[in-house]
Amino acid sequence: MFIAYIDPGSGSILLQVILASCIGGIAVFWSRIKALFTGKKPSEKTPGDKPSKSE
Repeated sequence: MFIAYIDPGSGSILLQVILASCIGGIAVFWSRIKALFTGKKPSEKTPGDKPSKSE
């Protein structure tokens, strides 16, 4: 059996990277996750859509 030692400093950095990746993934796909539970289609934003100026 192979047991690796991770010191507390490296372990806390590794934990922060894992948690930040999970939270970042949730933030990026939040509209799809929300739509999964509410049953509504996620609003799709296209990069070409710009609000028109009414001057």
